Amino acid sequence: MRSTLSFKAYIGISFVYLLLIILGREDISWFIKPFLIPFLFLAVYSCGDFPSKKFLLIALTFSWMGDVILLFAYKAEIYFIIGLVAFLISHIAYIVLFSKQLRINSSRNKAVFWVGITVIIVYLILMLSILLPTLGDLKIPIFVYAIILSTMLLFAFKGYLKWSKPAGTYILLGAVIFVSSDSILAFNKFYEPIRFSSFLIMATYLLAQYLIIVGILKLNRKK
Repeated sequence: MRSTLSFKAYIGISFVYLLLIILGREDISWFIKPFLIPFLFLAVYSCGDFPSKKFLLIALTFSWMGDVILLFAYKAEIYFIIGLVAFLISHIAYIVLFSKQLRINSSRNKAVFWVGITVIIVYLILMLSILLPTLGDLKIPIFVYAIILSTMLLFAFKGYLKWSKPAGTYILLGAVIFVSSDSILAFNKFYEPIRFSSFLIMATYLLAQYLIIVGILKLNRKK
C-alpha cells in the first residue's frame, strides 16, 4: 500500500515539476527536483525484500545525488563532473542489478541478440564521433560515461531476451529512454542547443527511472 502511494506521489510531483518547466518557471522547479527520486526510493524501500534490492536502492541513491549536484552545474564545471560520477555509479549499480535478475528462458534468438548488440555499438560510435571533438578536457570522463551507459543498455537488452514479460519490456524500454535522456543532455550541452531541452531531458529521465523500477519490482514480485 505504501509503495503504491509513493508511486502515485512520484507521478504527481513529476507532472507538477514538468509543468513548471513548460511554463518557464524553472526558478520554482529547481527546488522541487531534489524531491522527485526520493519517492521512487521510498516505493522500493517499502516493498517486499528481494535479493538484488540493495543494488536498486544504491542506483536510486546515486541518481538522487546526481540530480542534486547538477543543480549547481551553472556555478562551476566541477559540479557537472561530480554529478557525472554520481550517475556513473548509478549506472554501474543498474548493471549489477540487471545481471542478478532471475531468467526464465535458457535460450535466446541469436539473430535478435546480435542485431541488438550491433545497434548499441553503432549508437556508441556515432555519439562519440560527434561529441568527442567538442568536449575539450572532458573527453575522458564523457568517453568512460558513454561506455558505462551503453553497457547498462546492453545488460538490459540481454536480460530482456530472458526475463519474464512484461517486466523485461518495462526495463528495456526504461534503459532505452534513459540513454535517450543522457543523449539529449550531451547534445544540448556540448554540440548544439536543443529546443525545450530541459523538459525533454527531465521528462525522459523521470519516465526511464519509473519504468526500470516498476520492471524490477514486477520481476521480483512474490507469487
